Amino acid sequence: MDEEYEVIVLGTGLKECILSGLLSVDGVKVLHMDRNDYYGGESTSLNLNQLWKKFRGEEKAPEHLGASRDYNVDMMPKFMMGNGKLVRTLIHTDVTKYLSFKAVDGSYVFVKGKVQKVPVTPMEALKSPLMGIFEKRRAGKFFSYVQDYDEKDPKTHNGMDLTKVTTKELIAKFGLDDNTIDFIGHAVALHTNDQHLIQPALDTVMRMKLYAESLARFQGTSPYIYPLYGLGELPQAFARLSAVYGGTYMLCKPECKVEFDEEGKVIGVTSEGETAKCKKIVCDPSYLPNKVRKIGTVARAIAIMSHPIPNTNDSHSVQVIIPQKQLGRKSDMYVFCCSYSHNVAPKGKFIAFVSTDAESDNPQTELKAGIDLLGPVDEIFFDMYDRYEPVNEPALDNCFISTSYDATTHFETTVADVLNMYTLITGKQLDLSVDLSAASAAEE
Repeated sequence: MDEEYEVIVLGTGLKECILSGLLSVDGVKVLHMDRNDYYGGESTSLNLNQLWKKFRGEEKAPEHLGASRDYNVDMMPKFMMGNGKLVRTLIHTDVTKYLSFKAVDGSYVFVKGKVQKVPVTPMEALKSPLMGIFEKRRAGKFFSYVQDYDEKDPKTHNGMDLTKVTTKELIAKFGLDDNTIDFIGHAVALHTNDQHLIQPALDTVMRMKLYAESLARFQGTSPYIYPLYGLGELPQAFARLSAVYGGTYMLCKPECKVEFDEEGKVIGVTSEGETAKCKKIVCDPSYLPNKVRKIGTVARAIAIMSHPIPNTNDSHSVQVIIPQKQLGRKSDMYVFCCSYSHNVAPKGKFIAFVSTDAESDNPQTELKAGIDLLGPVDEIFFDMYDRYEPVNEPALDNCFISTSYDATTHFETTVADVLNMYTLITGKQLDLSVDLSAASAAEE
C-alpha cells in the first residue's frame, strides 16, 4: 500500500464509485478504499437477512417471506431518467456492458387526494382526470410550447427570453391553475421545492423536455429505467471499470485516517499502519466528519408487500410524488415501488419505500400520507438518517467530499453532485454528448 496515487477515493458509495470510474478512464492513478467489507456504503443493497439484521437486530428473517438471496433491497432506491445525465455517464464510461436495465412501469403524482398518472404530452393532458376540460386545453397548449421549444431557435420562444422570464410568469401566460403548476413543477420537472417559480423558466422547461424525451425513448409508460437486480449492481460495475483502467480497490480497510501537511493540504491515507500518499482525496461525509455540516434528516419507511401499489394500474415498478403543498409540508414526499419483475424480490413480492425530508422526530406519523397509499403490507421498517454537506474549501485542502443522498426517488440531484465534483477535481466538464442508443438494448 505504500505507494503514491494521484487520487485516493474513500467509500464505495455510488457517487464515489462513479467518480473513481470517471477518473480511471481519464488515466488518473486511483486507489479506492472502504472500511466496510461490502460495496455501496450508504447506497448498498441488502438481502432479506441483512435487512432483518439492520432493522430488527435478528439474524434470520421469517421463512414465509421467501428466500433471503432473492431480495436485493436498495438502501437508496432511485430511478434513472431514460435520457438523463446518469444514463449518459454510464454510456460515456461503457459501464452499460456490465448492467441490464428494464423500463419502469409508472410515473404518478398525488394531487387533490388521489394518485394520478403524470401527463406530459398534449394528448395525455387531454385525457388526464387531473384537470377539468378548460384546464386540459391550457395545459395542452403549454406542453406543446415546451415540446417545440428550442433554445437555439428564437422562432420557438414566443417572444419570451426564458433566461429572464420566471417560471411563474411563463405559466401565468398559459393561465394554469395551482394543482397543474404543482404536478408540473414536482412530478415532471422534478423540483424538490417551489423556489423554481421565482427563478428563470429555462431550467424548468429543459427539465420538462428531458422528462418527455425520456418517456418517448422507451415508449413505455414512464420516463424511468432501473437495473435488473437493483442499484447494488452500479457501484460494482464502476469498480470493475476502474480496475480495467488500472484502479486499485481495497475493502475492509479499518480507520482510513486522512493525513495532512502543516498547510492543511492532504498528503495521504493511513490504514493498519501503512500510508498511501496522494494529491487529492474523494470521499463521503463519514470519512471527514470535521469538514461537513448537518443539513437535515431523511425519514423513510421500507415495506415488503404482496401486491402492487393500488391505483397505479397494477404497475410492478412505479414512482408516486406527493408535492409538499398537497400535504401542507415544506418538502415533497416520495413513494417508490419495485418488485420481482426487476429481480429485487421473490416472485409475487413488492418492495416499497416512502421517503421525505424529516420535519419531526417521528417517521411513523410523518410518513403516514405515503404509507396510506401502499395498501396492506407484510412487513414495514422505519428509519431516519442525517444528511451532510461539505464546508471545506477544496482549493485549499484538496479534499472533495460528496453530499449525503437526499429523499428523492430519482437520480437527478445525485448526478448533479457527481458532475460538479468531477469538474472541481479535474477542472473540466464531463462531455455527455453520447449515442443514447447504447443503453436501450436491454430494457426488456
